[in-house]
Amino acid sequence: MAEAVAVEGPAGQVPAGRWGRAGRRRTALTAMISASAVLYAAYSLMRLRAFRSGSYDLVIFDQAIRSYSRFELPVAMVKGVHNGFGPGFSVLGDHFSPILVLLAPLYWIHDGPVTLLLAQAVLLALAIVPIWRFTERRLGARAAYCAAGAYALSWPIAEALAFDFHEVAFVPLLSALMVERHDAGRRGQAAVAAFALLLVKEDMGLLLTGFGLYLLTRFEARPRRLRDLLPRGDRRAGLAYAVVGLAATWVCSRVIIAAFGGDNDYYWAYGSLGPDLPHAAVHALTHPWDVVAVLGTPPQKVLTMALVVLPLLLLPLASPLTLTALPLLAERMLNSRFSNWWEPHYHYNAFIIAVLVLAAVDGAARLRGRIPALRRAPSALPTAAVLAAMVVCVPFFAYRHLADPALWARNDRARAASAAASKIPDGALVEAANGVGPALTSRARVLLWDEHSRGAPWVVAYVGRLEFPFPSVADQRRRVEELAAEGYREVFRQDGYIVLHRTSGTRDAS
Repeated sequence: MAEAVAVEGPAGQVPAGRWGRAGRRRTALTAMISASAVLYAAYSLMRLRAFRSGSYDLVIFDQAIRSYSRFELPVAMVKGVHNGFGPGFSVLGDHFSPILVLLAPLYWIHDGPVTLLLAQAVLLALAIVPIWRFTERRLGARAAYCAAGAYALSWPIAEALAFDFHEVAFVPLLSALMVERHDAGRRGQAAVAAFALLLVKEDMGLLLTGFGLYLLTRFEARPRRLRDLLPRGDRRAGLAYAVVGLAATWVCSRVIIAAFGGDNDYYWAYGSLGPDLPHAAVHALTHPWDVVAVLGTPPQKVLTMALVVLPLLLLPLASPLTLTALPLLAERMLNSRFSNWWEPHYHYNAFIIAVLVLAAVDGAARLRGRIPALRRAPSALPTAAVLAAMVVCVPFFAYRHLADPALWARNDRARAASAAASKIPDGALVEAANGVGPALTSRARVLLWDEHSRGAPWVVAYVGRLEFPFPSVADQRRRVEELAAEGYREVFRQDGYIVLHRTSGTRDAS
């Protein structure tokens, strides 16, 4: 083999071959990030254009970040009015997500939900970098590309994209950075990522607590003394992460949210264990079998937990790093009130997918070190198999909609929705059907069309099929009849979309 030609650099002679490999890796990684971001953005924007996005939750975030961009509290009128908190409700009283303020400057460039969807696409794609670095250190570059690809195509990310925009956009990147930077010995950088996670949502402290538990399991291979069973640095860091995580979760959930006008019990979902946290904790400790029963009731919870680890070929179960995700997973699966928390749909599984991919990599590396047959196999084999499993899952989750022609070209329903939205004047206050709100939020003040009169001069209703938050299409039709009885005049009707207008007796929800 010919020797690599040396090139002169700031540090002296550096093999040119090494520079070439590094350059090719950077190019490949940049291409993977760019392709993922384009896929995410294209899918999200096509859904928006096809009127498959919803006021809940895209308009909520749009209104909040628009308020931030005006140097105001993140008020989301659509959320406050529908949920009974009032039109001046700050979303910090719903979820403690101050990190969203980082997106406000983007609204100075382009004001609207498109900005949020593009920002989310980039943030989700950037998690590829720490996942690649973590895997490359353990299993090599080829395995790293496979692990990064498995994350990029994972069904939890697809399902998050299919539910528009959420604060979860920040979590894969920050959680992967926390793990990868600590693993690389950059403890300060890991702590910065962990602190940023606490600004994403009030329960992100549980992710830090899980990471602390993981650090407390890291033993030295040959301890000379009993006290050396756990490296001193990891002992201290593990305790710090666990304590800070629990304290932050309590403060954010019980103090800060209430300070911004929220209801501390609004998301309490553990009535089967107790009326509040102290009673539920005591019940769980004294009746552990009740906890097991709750985890399996309904069986959909078990299915979701299985779907989280099966495409990763159960490899996370071989790694203590999985402890990082367990508190967040338990928070959802122990609930007995909100069924969407335990479904495989929506965005909730995207909170833990990056950590679980890293756990799968760590599990593969551990098994490779313990099983001689695996040491003889290519190091990229486990992550290549995980990537293949994720590809197999693609047609069964949100990306299956990419095969729907209506996503690529507007059908009659989407054209009717667009025509209905065009009837609303700029700056008007409008009660809009959930699927129409995102098309209006950039130029109108949007409320959610629901079962209660809000006094807006304009209403965009939909009776073609079931629309959130109504229980049935019959209720939607009844609501239109009630509006007509209240003095609203129909000015547009097409394919189930109805625009109603009233000039007298209206009031300003703001």
